Amino acid sequence: MNQPIDLNEFHWLLAIVQSIDVGVVVLDRDYRVQVWNTFMENRSGVQPKDAHNQDFFSLFPEIDRQWFSRKVESVAALGTPAFTVWEQRPYLVRFKNYQPITGQEEEFMYQNTTLLPLRSTDSKINHICLVIYDVTDVATNRHQLQAANAQLQQLSRTDRLTGLYNRGYWEESLRVAYARHQRYGNATSLVMLDIDHFKQVNDTYGHQAGDKVIEQVARLIHEHERETDVAGRYGGEEFGVVLSDTDKIGGRVFAERLRKAVEGLEVLHNGQSIRFTISLGVADLSQPSINYADLIAWADHALFASKKAGRNRVTVYDHKKAPDPTV
Repeated sequence: MNQPIDLNEFHWLLAIVQSIDVGVVVLDRDYRVQVWNTFMENRSGVQPKDAHNQDFFSLFPEIDRQWFSRKVESVAALGTPAFTVWEQRPYLVRFKNYQPITGQEEEFMYQNTTLLPLRSTDSKINHICLVIYDVTDVATNRHQLQAANAQLQQLSRTDRLTGLYNRGYWEESLRVAYARHQRYGNATSLVMLDIDHFKQVNDTYGHQAGDKVIEQVARLIHEHERETDVAGRYGGEEFGVVLSDTDKIGGRVFAERLRKAVEGLEVLHNGQSIRFTISLGVADLSQPSINYADLIAWADHALFASKKAGRNRVTVYDHKKAPDPTV
C-alpha cells in the first residue's frame, strides 16, 4: 500500500535541490520554467520568482531550440533519460566560468547535462527535469593533458638545437611522401645540403660558434620552406628538405635561393664575424626507384658532386651521369 507523501519530507527534498552544486530546472511541456534552483540563480543572475513560468529559450537564446526540443520530445515519448557530454557539446547554456584553473582560464563553464522524464500521479510525463553539471575542471585538466602530450610529441620529433625535425621523424615523413608518390604519382624532390668546411668553423671559432652557425642555417631553411615541405637535421651539419609537388627543376630553384641566402649571411659570435657557404644536392622521383632510400642516395650523390666541384653550389642528380660515391 502506498504511503501518503509527508509534506515535511517534500520540503527536505526541495531544500536538497536548492543546495546541491548542480543546476536543476524543471520545464513543463511548453518549455516554461517550474523549478529553478540556487545553482541556476547564482550562475544566471535570474531569481526563481523571475524565472518562474518564463520561456526557457527566452532565458537562454544561445540554445539551439530545434536540437533541444528534439531531445526533450524524445525523453517524453520514450520515458527514458537523455544525456549530453562536454566533449561533443561544450555547454548547453552560456554560463561564465567563475572557477578558473591555475595556468589556464576557460571563458565559459563546460557542462554535462541530463534530461529526466518526470511522471505525474497519472503516469503521464508532463514535466522534464534538466540537470546541469559543471565539469570545467575536468575539461580543463583534459585540455592541459592533451597540450602536454602534444608538446611531448613535438619534442620527441624535433631536433633540440635547430627546431627542425630530427632524423627519425624526418625519414618517416620522407617514407610517407614516397608512398604518396607511388600511389598518386605527384612530383616529389629532395634537397640535401651541408655546411662547407664546418670543421674549420669549429676549430677556428669554437663549438658554440659552430652551433650558432647550424642554428642560423636551420632558420634560413625554415624561412624558405613551404608549409607542405618537411625539413630536418639529417646529422651533424647536414640537412634534408622534402619538397612536395615539386620536381628537380623546382628543387633546384629552392636550393639556389637557399644557397644565396646562406652566402649572404653573417653570423656574429663573441664580436667575430663568421661567413660560410653550403653545398647542395637535388634529386626527384622522376626515375624508377625501389624505396625512399634511393632518393636519399641520389640527393647525396648530387651533394657529393657539388663538394667535389668546389663547394658553394647546387648539383641536380643526373641518372645518366651519376657520380660514384666511392670516389
